[in-house]
Amino acid sequence: MKIAVLLSAGLHPVSGAPVLPRIEAQAIRMAAGLGEVSDLFGLHAGPDAAAVAEALGQGLPRIEHVAVAAGDDPVPALAARLAACAPDIVLAGRRSQGGEESGLVPYALARALSLPLVSDVVAAAAEDGALRLDQSLGRGALRRVRVQGPVVVTCHSDAPAPLAYAYGRARRGTVAALAVAPAAIPAPAVAVEERPYRRRPKVVKGAPTGGSAAERLKAATGESGAAASGRLLIQPDPEDAAREILAYLRQIGVLAAPAAPKT
Repeated sequence: MKIAVLLSAGLHPVSGAPVLPRIEAQAIRMAAGLGEVSDLFGLHAGPDAAAVAEALGQGLPRIEHVAVAAGDDPVPALAARLAACAPDIVLAGRRSQGGEESGLVPYALARALSLPLVSDVVAAAAEDGALRLDQSLGRGALRRVRVQGPVVVTCHSDAPAPLAYAYGRARRGTVAALAVAPAAIPAPAVAVEERPYRRRPKVVKGAPTGGSAAERLKAATGESGAAASGRLLIQPDPEDAAREILAYLRQIGVLAAPAAPKT
């Protein structure tokens, strides 16, 4: 099984220094735990690979770096390299971390390579020649998916924590610079329309439809007839206040009416 992990140059949220995104380090651990892996490598497209060299200490034996000028779209270069090496699984993070990367890159690659994509995966395992994936649906719900490679998989932040950084493993790893001709990716058929933002009115749910206009207005603003029929007491005696509260609770149906005395 050949696995490629997409790497990006993120930024530390506090210091702003270049750093490997945590979710991509989690993807590396997920790839390393799949068992019989014949080839595992990282793939990065950008001006340099210094920002992603940390991935060698997280479990990758090598990183392939495709030189792309700053500000250029990395998807054509990544698509050309992935089409040439044909990995069984392409692992990536689900979102960016402040750098020039984008969370849409896995989707664009899946579209360019005509591959299925399974998003927000928290666990993966090889099973009878197929891949068993646990996909997060939010609020703790999971869906088990069984797919055959090749496939693009994005890792969720709830996946197992990254492996501990090992300095010796980072020294043994290699970074290879590749010269790749970008692939020709057709433009999407659907044109994107940009319009200025306009605030939409909120829909009032459960608005009353019957009665007069005054009654509908009172119901919409929360001024019901029961509330309007109460009395205003200013500094009442405790007994008078308790009596009025009980009368109001009986009026709105919270308390039952007192039983008639037996004769």
